[in-house]
Amino acid sequence: MKSLFLTMIKDHMYSKRYAKSTIEAYLFWIASYIRFNNMQHPSSMGDTQVESYLNHLVNSQNVAQGTQAQALNALSFLYKEIIKSPLSLSLDFVKSERPRKLPVVLTQTEVSALFKHCVAKHYLPCGLLYGSGMRLMEVLRLRVHDIDFDYNCIRIWDGKGGKNRVVTLAVELIPQLRSQIQLVDSYLQLDLKNPLYSGAYMPHLLCKKYPNHNKQLGWQYLFSSHKLSLDPESKQLRRHHIDEKQLQRAVKKAAFDANISKSMRNSFATHLLQSGADIRTVQTQLGHSDVRTTQIYTHVLQKNANAVISPFQDYKLPYLKQKSTAHKRHAF
Repeated sequence: MKSLFLTMIKDHMYSKRYAKSTIEAYLFWIASYIRFNNMQHPSSMGDTQVESYLNHLVNSQNVAQGTQAQALNALSFLYKEIIKSPLSLSLDFVKSERPRKLPVVLTQTEVSALFKHCVAKHYLPCGLLYGSGMRLMEVLRLRVHDIDFDYNCIRIWDGKGGKNRVVTLAVELIPQLRSQIQLVDSYLQLDLKNPLYSGAYMPHLLCKKYPNHNKQLGWQYLFSSHKLSLDPESKQLRRHHIDEKQLQRAVKKAAFDANISKSMRNSFATHLLQSGADIRTVQTQLGHSDVRTTQIYTHVLQKNANAVISPFQDYKLPYLKQKSTAHKRHAF
């Protein structure tokens, strides 16, 4: 039986326009917190229980800094927005010190191998993941009008942290993008004949400001689902974008078939730096708020490691040569 309390939180977050992934993550941590405290209602708990839970995540589960921070954000939201009793700003808990891993980057050969194993219908979104360095949901939420063929760029609206940015568009993908837009247009023509079709979802108050735009081609999702579905918030019939798990499975399968287990976004950033792009440009392309986040990619560049000449070669290694000479004398 579903928890009425968690369902209420879910509905509240939908009404506040939180992303689906954020809602799922917050509900997971809130449910975990309640179970940790023997199913007590959060309204009967507070700072002490939250501190104990955050300590448990580090001491018993050894979670990373980002994981602990996400759990804290979920509980802060719970007490501020739902319980209406915000947590103290001076919470005392053990902070995770698990070191951040360096990104693992695809080589150019591995990139080619990955795309050779990518099925046709997922080639284009995978191409944008690597060729533009976009996040998974940024690719899936693209609308037709976000593609700018005149300037060879893609406009990303309301990305992570609510930020907007412009990223590069690989010219090699333009023919497939035009074909994809034609497919979306064919979907739209069919949808317009359906009296129950309510048009594409439009964020915030744009649906009121532009009531007819949701049935225009520019507002349709670039990677539209092949079937109509009910909007979980408004219960209206719409054509949503393809499910993120579908693309995740496609990338995972292609990587498995190519015997690869690395990130395309990490590879995009590192390959940009390798090609001579400055770190501020890469920061803008990736949508990082802090350049220190981008700097981690400089640590995996070949020019910072493999191209450094080891001082070991300055030695003549007489012992090894003598050993080799002795071996030859013995052999003859």
